Amino acid sequence: MDKVTIHTLRQMKTRGEPISMLTAYDYPTALLLDQAGLEMALVGDTLGMVVHGFETTLPVTMDMMVLHCQAVRRGLKRALLVADLPFMSYQISPEQAKANAARLLAEGGADAVKLEGGQTVAATVRGLTETGIAVMGHVGLTPQSVSAMGGFKVQGKTLEAAQRVLDDARALEAAGVFAIVLEGIPAPLADIITRAVSVPTIGIGAGAGCDGQVLVTHDLLGLYDRFVPSFVKQYADLAAAMRGAFEAYRDDVRARTFPAAEHEFSLSDEVLRALRAHLDAPETE
Repeated sequence: MDKVTIHTLRQMKTRGEPISMLTAYDYPTALLLDQAGLEMALVGDTLGMVVHGFETTLPVTMDMMVLHCQAVRRGLKRALLVADLPFMSYQISPEQAKANAARLLAEGGADAVKLEGGQTVAATVRGLTETGIAVMGHVGLTPQSVSAMGGFKVQGKTLEAAQRVLDDARALEAAGVFAIVLEGIPAPLADIITRAVSVPTIGIGAGAGCDGQVLVTHDLLGLYDRFVPSFVKQYADLAAAMRGAFEAYRDDVRARTFPAAEHEFSLSDEVLRALRAHLDAPETE
């Protein structure tokens, strides 16, 4: 299948074809995601929580993002690779944003970057897009601002708040983003925004009216132990399967039933006899 590009995504929106996206943080996950035919893989700063065990995404560094991005890049041939700009890697100045975005593309192998915010980051987004860097926007519930928001709460529930999210999306569109993630907003608002902007919208906790959907893979597979967002559909319980496999391995080791003969390497009788003879012989000067 042909490589997915930002033009592919625009055409899909025009044709009304849903866009699928999942997070990936390592080579094997990226390989399977690509084989499954998804359009996009996101190296999200959620890796701080689901891979590294942090309480939030805030401790994630550029070096961490580059390293995980490199691993995912090796597993992808078709899907578009988007990488998050982590907290405080783009907020200080447009120059800082350009330098860090360039790292994700040049060192990490990303096709595009994603950053959070609307009107407040529009100038930064414009600077990136004018430099030739593809940018995905992210409005609504923005995890890097979770402290200022008072937690992971649905955004845009009042008229004023809904207008602000819509204005944020329009500002990003005008700044040149190729797509916008809509997170944690009421489904009717997401539907209005999707119809109001010309670029694809990718929903997460934003209802079925978006042009596409994204989930954190660890949530989808039941691999994150702390909480499951209400908008997540778990397609598998890999945690239970993995735990069962680990317990079975432990039991086999304790019972000395693993490794069995089929898991061992052998020596020829001649070498074995000579080795035993050597080990049984008295030591000499």
